Amino acid sequence: MGKIWIIVAIVIVIVIALLVGIMAGPIMSNVEHPEYQVTSSVGNIEIRQYNPMLIAQVDVPGERKDAINQGFRLLADYIFGNNTVEKKIKMTAPVQQQSNTKIAMTAPVQQQESNGSWQISFVMPSEYTMDSLPKPNSKTVSIKEIPEQTYIVITFSGVNSNDNIAKHEKQLLKYISKHHIETIAVPKYAFYNPPWTLPLMRRNEIMIEINKNHNN
Repeated sequence: MGKIWIIVAIVIVIVIALLVGIMAGPIMSNVEHPEYQVTSSVGNIEIRQYNPMLIAQVDVPGERKDAINQGFRLLADYIFGNNTVEKKIKMTAPVQQQSNTKIAMTAPVQQQESNGSWQISFVMPSEYTMDSLPKPNSKTVSIKEIPEQTYIVITFSGVNSNDNIAKHEKQLLKYISKHHIETIAVPKYAFYNPPWTLPLMRRNEIMIEINKNHNN
């Protein structure tokens, strides 16, 4: 009888783990994503026109996996309260600062190589402007305005391992070469889901900025 209960407990744990993994996709779909328009698509490859946006960014040296983990922690520290909100009070009252303001999570977390280090970034919620966005307390976090941009993007599932990324980056570069598309930046990697999401349910992307005058 004891063995039966052990088996039942194991089954329950497995079912709960599967449900958590399955629900991670809908949970992430409820957070704000960058706004874009798809101008053309073939299979899992799209050309997208992205609206202007604000990003919070950190530069982290080292191996790709280590860099994204460290960068994520630095950015999470900023959006979960390590920032200041400056409020101007009318007339002669001084400027006041209120700390620990939380900024809503968005997806994805983005990663791009630059001069031997990695740029890790979050897109800021669209409700903010450069003036209204809380300023980081940490000098490692910078806020940048990104203009309208055009990207060619490949979407794929699975873990964000180097092998999985390399496989789909090769596929994307082959498509770009075949269609004579002019790229103007190095690849950027975008990951949408928390680490407990089942690999099959994950959304990963490789994005490469292209000439906006590209004929679709």
